[in-house]
Amino acid sequence: MKTYTFRVIVEPDGDRWHAHCPALEQYGAATWGVTQEEALKHIQEVVQMVVEELQEDAVPIPDTPRQDVEVSEEPRVSVTIPSLANR
Repeated sequence: MKTYTFRVIVEPDGDRWHAHCPALEQYGAATWGVTQEEALKHIQEVVQMVVEELQEDAVPIPDTPRQDVEVSEEPRVSVTIPSLANR
């Protein structure tokens, strides 16, 4: 079993928030939300879909660059908490 942790970027874009995953952006891993929390939820769903599609198509899941992807041989759980300054 491998656990992949992908860095995502969530930033304001006018009256909404834009989110993307640099390691998977070439596969369409970008989305948006009305709030920062909504954009983060959406990008998590998009990353999950992209990874599932890559697996179905037998395409290797990107494991580099290191600043964008962390791979572990152990199960892990990630929790992201938006800072109060971004609300």
